[in-house]
Amino acid sequence: QVQLVESGGGLVQAGGSLMLSCAASGVFVSINAMGWYRQAPGKQRELVATIASGGSTNYADSVKGRFTISRDNRKNTVYLQMNSLKPEDTAVYYCNANIREATTWRNINDWGQGTQVTVSS
Repeated sequence: QVQLVESGGGLVQAGGSLMLSCAASGVFVSINAMGWYRQAPGKQRELVATIASGGSTNYADSVKGRFTISRDNRKNTVYLQMNSLKPEDTAVYYCNANIREATTWRNINDWGQGTQVTVSS
């Protein structure tokens, strides 16, 4: 089984910064794309940023220029550096990883438990 464990959320003032981390553990063959999604109260979960195994990235328009996604393949960890935070960035942030299972060699989509980010005005 694979676990994704997030850390780094919290409360920050508008204009501040936070860094989220998500580490994958367990038995698996490889990790393909990794990413961050978020869900604000009363809204659907939305994509924030993704990063492929080779390093190519994709961002939501709302975070371009403010957030940076990166990964350390040796540590099976993905990061999200969030700068110039705005109150509208307040949400639960979820880590996502597309992982090739060790037992079946199938690719599965796995999610972390979520970490709260609150930006005060």
